[in-house]
Amino acid sequence: MTFAPEFRVIETLGWSVKTGAVRLDRHLARMAGTCAALGILFPQAQLRELIDGVNTAHDLRLRLTVDREGQGALEHWPLAATADQWRFAIAARRLNSSDMWLGHKTTNRALYDQARLGLPEGIDELIFLNERGEVCEGTITNLFVQQGETLVTPPLASGLLPGVLRAELLDSGRAVEAVLTLPDLESAEAIFCGNSLRGLIRATLAE
Repeated sequence: MTFAPEFRVIETLGWSVKTGAVRLDRHLARMAGTCAALGILFPQAQLRELIDGVNTAHDLRLRLTVDREGQGALEHWPLAATADQWRFAIAARRLNSSDMWLGHKTTNRALYDQARLGLPEGIDELIFLNERGEVCEGTITNLFVQQGETLVTPPLASGLLPGVLRAELLDSGRAVEAVLTLPDLESAEAIFCGNSLRGLIRATLAE
């Protein structure tokens, strides 16, 4: 597989003054899986050394990357506060559930970046549907619908990134997978957008 010089595999995660890198093992495992799928060397020791070198007095947003040659890098910024509630809308563009890139977090994500740059005023996230009308994911989050005591999240077959927070919730039994459609969102008890960096955020569908 041939990659452009600027191509990178990406992981975005939080770093806490109290606990260090949040869900680091899960992030590295997902990154290793993407590198393996793309035939890129995974520099785990280098990435852990970069993380171990972080030492600040405030929480951070970390961005780990691996280039096409298997070289790791780390950038970080102060972690901005997340609003308690978001409003989301449905994206006009449909995803193709068979697109392999949906399952890997890389710089090959122009569709999501463009969607975030064009967010309407008062909208915090856009949720994508696939060619069958199934709910997929947001530009930077997975989606969860509350059904009783359980969170329901779309299956990977619908076309979405296997989010790190999503995996943790599935493994703990707090969430289960099921196909979701727009009517499911319209009748939901509660909806959450979430990722490893921001946690679960209560969300409402904008009319």
